[in-house]
Amino acid sequence: MRLFLGCLLLLIYRLTAAPQPNVVVLLADDAGWGDYSFNGNRQVATPHIDSLAKAGAHFDRFFVQPVCSPTRSEFLTGRYHRRLGVYGVSTGQERMNLDEKTFADSFKAAGYVTGIFGKWHNGSQWPYHPLARGFDTFWGYTSGHWGEYFDAPLEHNGVMKSSTGYIVDVLTEKALQFIDRNKAKPFLCYVPFTTPHSPFSVPPQDWARCKDRPITQSATNPKDEEPAATRCVWAMLENQDRNVGRILAKLKELNLENDTIVVYFSDNGPNTSRWTGGMKGKKGTTDEGGVRSPLFIRWPGRIAAGTQVKPIAGAIDLSPTLHALAGVPRVGDKRVDGRDLSPLLGKGTDADWAPRHLFQTWGSNISVRTETHRLDNAGNLFDMIADPGQTTPIQKQQPELAKELVAEVAAWRKEMGIAAPAGGKGKTKGANGPGNAVDPRPLAVGYREFPITMLPARDGEPRGEMRRSSKAPNSSYFVNWTKPGDAAVWNVEVVTAGTYVVALDYTCPPGDVGATLEFSFEGTLLKGKVTEAWNPPLITDQDVVPRGEHGESLMKPFRTMILGEIRLEPGKGELKLRATDIPGKSVMDLRRLTLTLK
Repeated sequence: MRLFLGCLLLLIYRLTAAPQPNVVVLLADDAGWGDYSFNGNRQVATPHIDSLAKAGAHFDRFFVQPVCSPTRSEFLTGRYHRRLGVYGVSTGQERMNLDEKTFADSFKAAGYVTGIFGKWHNGSQWPYHPLARGFDTFWGYTSGHWGEYFDAPLEHNGVMKSSTGYIVDVLTEKALQFIDRNKAKPFLCYVPFTTPHSPFSVPPQDWARCKDRPITQSATNPKDEEPAATRCVWAMLENQDRNVGRILAKLKELNLENDTIVVYFSDNGPNTSRWTGGMKGKKGTTDEGGVRSPLFIRWPGRIAAGTQVKPIAGAIDLSPTLHALAGVPRVGDKRVDGRDLSPLLGKGTDADWAPRHLFQTWGSNISVRTETHRLDNAGNLFDMIADPGQTTPIQKQQPELAKELVAEVAAWRKEMGIAAPAGGKGKTKGANGPGNAVDPRPLAVGYREFPITMLPARDGEPRGEMRRSSKAPNSSYFVNWTKPGDAAVWNVEVVTAGTYVVALDYTCPPGDVGATLEFSFEGTLLKGKVTEAWNPPLITDQDVVPRGEHGESLMKPFRTMILGEIRLEPGKGELKLRATDIPGKSVMDLRRLTLTLK
């Protein structure tokens, strides 16, 4: 009888409970606060993105981290990225620890269908892959950069697929198909756009509209602005805005507009020097301009149109806020650093909202933000109300506040295990934070539930005279493979004993065909030969701004060859690919190695 009554009450609750809202999260890549017409940029038109702010809430001071993967991990978990094992953006440093749970885990457990369409950037191999972190469907790429924006090879649930068209248009279409398929169910649709991250490639019609547009609002340091890059960013954002409009139109067409929470923000400050409303800093810095992002949240009927939220907030707040708005219980028992912002969405401000401090970190650089002040990485204190451009340090005028915040940064450094910059105060050498050393955590190979393991060049290490095609590992392949002492090496853990099919994605000119390859792991060897030439030209006609030496490689289509089959036993060690015989000038250019468990 008790069981019957319990089931009856549960049924009554489900029949009378409010329907679960859908959630659509739109994330720009490398767009700054000042890149939107809503925020005062008169040089660019972003009407669809702006409409989210006008029809919902906009946050006056919303802060993220200085670079991509730290912000993404904080948004996914509600926890600061250093707690998650995320301390870089490539070579494995972008992976979240496996005992962490994402908000997608929670929504999936609550019955939502979950999908991601775009850039993941928190781990490539299972169990770091998005399908292991709460998502049912994935279309896009898992790395931080992607070198092809037209007709790009993209991953669909672990398998590489070809595509036709501009990458943002293609992935938006995949998101629209997901929404259409799941219109009768509660869904979570995460669309992390590729733009305006470099390379600076954009559809011709968008570039034609922007290429001669005058720059009337300059970067804070005008001499650092590159006009062509600024104009390409406008073109990329206007293309992105059009795709946001497609998503909003689909929700309206399906009569889901009032039942869907839509969130829009960016993952760091602008990737070039361009207009930021006079703020100091850009991507990679912990100053205001490097970490301030737009945040727009629309939920018709629940969030009043034109709501302005003035208290500071951050990426760590989004997970607890989405859980609260949707009424979804959180999966996982780790302490959350963020706050539920939903009380602010009803009123915009709340007199009982406790003051707080937010930390921005990149490498050993740390800045802390209060409601009114920022202590920068060099220990300078700024009044962000009176001096939003951080032009005049005031630690001598407010020594007690400066002392308090310096002590907080020291305690934060200790808690997070962050060493002080060399020489004490000041910035870490270089803009790339931790650097590109390969992360010591092994890459897993051979999970039965995800039998295809891709090992791209970005996750490996070139040995000997082999090198990457670019200083940016995320969009690179191995080149200069000319000697028997050269090798491509991945630190892996084979988790399942079995037979694996080994495949290579390569290019090789006709005169170099015939090299003998040796694949090895823990004393087990597989040998094969390069028997077919494949030497397509580099793609050089897609970019409106040439790629620099620190950016993405010039790309080309790679061909897959099957090296053979090998029996592997469980264990950790170096998986190595080298050439024992090189009849030509080089062996090949190598983009990735793929192992498939039979």
